[in-house]
Amino acid sequence: MAASARPHRLMRNLSAKIASLPMIFTALVIFIGCTAWTVVHSFTSSRLLPRTDFVGLAQYERLWSSNRWIVSIENLAIFGFFMMVFSLAIGFVLAALLDQKIRFESAFRTILLYPFALSFIVTGLVWQWILNPEFGVQSMVRSLGWESFSFDPLYNPDIVIYGILIAGLWQGTGLIMCIMLAGLRSIDEDIWKASRVDGIPTWKTYVMIIIPMMRPVFITALVLIATGIVKVYDLVVAQTSGGPGIASEVPAKYVYDHMFRSQNLGQGFAASTMMLLSVAVVLIPWAYLEFGGKKRG
Repeated sequence: MAASARPHRLMRNLSAKIASLPMIFTALVIFIGCTAWTVVHSFTSSRLLPRTDFVGLAQYERLWSSNRWIVSIENLAIFGFFMMVFSLAIGFVLAALLDQKIRFESAFRTILLYPFALSFIVTGLVWQWILNPEFGVQSMVRSLGWESFSFDPLYNPDIVIYGILIAGLWQGTGLIMCIMLAGLRSIDEDIWKASRVDGIPTWKTYVMIIIPMMRPVFITALVLIATGIVKVYDLVVAQTSGGPGIASEVPAKYVYDHMFRSQNLGQGFAASTMMLLSVAVVLIPWAYLEFGGKKRG
């Protein structure tokens, strides 16, 4: 009798399941549905309005024959690599310094995190002024007597992406620092005491013990950084608008320009699909190794 009165498995936690329906609906209809719609229309010749006249891989052939798209991919690769490396390195070093219980820690933490509170447009405009050769860093240094000093990354097509990188690091490193600091504060103090008793140098304790223990924290930071890298757009528009020429183009700006300025939805959908594919190529193997391995274990 007791067993027959037990509710069916589908009826357990019914209120929680009902409460999750809006999120499930959003994921299925908005995310998955719109993604599928975009991929399907990337094989059409849609211009101002979506159409269903399929043209096969014509949009992708045109995409990869475009020098502007190739330049945007190269810029994203350079920006992404250095953004990941320097954000993690600088963020961890700053977090390790703040973890030493220094004076005015809360003030330093607020100052370092403050840039993250600004919009990317504001950050881009600020750094556009700072890197402007007429009244920025170059002008200030030359006014001190170094007349031959030259520093104009936003006006040099060979290094313009590094000028954008500087602004990105200035805004995003504070958040990574806070994430790392939270991870360091979660480390048991007994580990540090044991390493001191054993005479292990501080740097070796970080490298051999602390960093491996903070693996989930690093993964979280990497996901956040990668998300910002793929969708970088505001900084480029605010600082250079893609210039000089097309030297600072990025995929997100390519998609926006073709969909809303050139009124070429098919080409914009194809570029969006390639951005999605690049994320999936990295994300799916990582998710399989991260979660599939745990299930098998």
